Amino acid sequence: MTIQRGSASKNHSKSRSKSSARKVNRSKSGRWLWFLLGMGGIAVVSATAGALLSLSSTPLMQANLSADEAAVFDGDRISGGGLRFSELTRPVNILVMGMSVLPPDVQNAPEETKSLGYLPQINSFDGLSDVMLLIRFDPETKKLVMLSIPRDTRVEIEGHGKKKINSANVQGGPALTAKTVSNLLDGVGIDRYIRINILGVAKLIDALGGVTVYVPRDMKYQDDSQHLYINLKKGKQHLNGDQALQMLRFRHDENGDIGRIQRQQMVMRALMDQALNPTTMTQLPNILNVVKEHIDTNLSVEELVALVGFGARTNRSNMLQLMLPGRFSEQGEYNASYWIPNSDRIATTMAQYFDIQSSDQQQTVDPTYLRVAIQDSTGSDNTNLQPLIRSLQKAGYRNVYIAKSSGEPLEVTHIVAQKGDGNSAESIRNTLGFGEVRVESTGNLYSDISIQVGKDWLEQKSLFEQPISY
Repeated sequence: MTIQRGSASKNHSKSRSKSSARKVNRSKSGRWLWFLLGMGGIAVVSATAGALLSLSSTPLMQANLSADEAAVFDGDRISGGGLRFSELTRPVNILVMGMSVLPPDVQNAPEETKSLGYLPQINSFDGLSDVMLLIRFDPETKKLVMLSIPRDTRVEIEGHGKKKINSANVQGGPALTAKTVSNLLDGVGIDRYIRINILGVAKLIDALGGVTVYVPRDMKYQDDSQHLYINLKKGKQHLNGDQALQMLRFRHDENGDIGRIQRQQMVMRALMDQALNPTTMTQLPNILNVVKEHIDTNLSVEELVALVGFGARTNRSNMLQLMLPGRFSEQGEYNASYWIPNSDRIATTMAQYFDIQSSDQQQTVDPTYLRVAIQDSTGSDNTNLQPLIRSLQKAGYRNVYIAKSSGEPLEVTHIVAQKGDGNSAESIRNTLGFGEVRVESTGNLYSDISIQVGKDWLEQKSLFEQPISY
């Protein structure tokens, strides 16, 4: 722990000699203050380390991987030693899977579930992976990149043919899933995995104090066969674990699972904004105690702390949320609905964000070919966006269109790099002269860049309405 030391005497260098005694006392009190703060910091770190050591006797890994399966993951150390246990020492790729498991998904379902008359969620890791993320923690670039992989992605699963990627866990657990993801993403290395059961997600969010998020629409859905009841109203609100789970699971809109991924990114962004801070590390032992029975991972507790520590120190502008490039399958194209990966754009994404060498160097995209969606997020029903559109068109952006807004009123305009093209988003921001760039997939699904126009546009609009001189 590094403490910046100060000296009270420096702030009073011009004091007269008659105040020297007072100055000495202040200097001493200053030293004592820093000493006490330093001891307090050391005590916090020591207490956290002690609590973690007690946890380390209870392994977080619940899968029994064979030697070959374990070898799929890079076993090299990722964190420092001693009091540097919370520091990452190299870039790390973590495969995260959210498991939603019903009794029919496993061979030996708990006896108590057989006479309930409905299918409850059970605490298992053997079913389909309902959520899949590849997260890169990079201490060299100081970035945290999250790539969402739709569960319906059509892939080759080794030994099982072409299937949806969420079935890889059923066929071969985390090792086969990691192999499948690596093959899909141009051979990217995967260092560790985390599987968390859906029953643990609600407990995790409750342990973090809930989450404040904007619910983009009324969500109502009922499935008596699973006792799944979703009932959320549109608007900004503080959700407990069960309510947040309802928002995460809802997918009954025009974009199906892809719309659900967008809402997952909203919740993750909100959780990171409020939960990733230095105090989270001190709470981590208690949080792990709450959810450890619902987690399976080959991360050690010390490595998990290093990841949380990195997240707490990462600037929010360096937290990027991407989605696997692709498209919906067309009706009748296959015997099931799929998300069809776009291999060329995957190569670009992996080269830019995951340090995978590519023969195609990333080039600046010609504005003429960019699809730019304008979404009114001012909170008004009759905002005049035409001056903004005309300004973009005169700057060379020919494919500009109005798209439906998510509904959340924004104070500051978000220029969203929907497909991960942060350079083009930054160019648009420079053209407009206002707004903030976000690399995430929460904009219009069919756009390259989505401009979610906030209330700051109302202050800028008069400038755009002035005639442009040439």
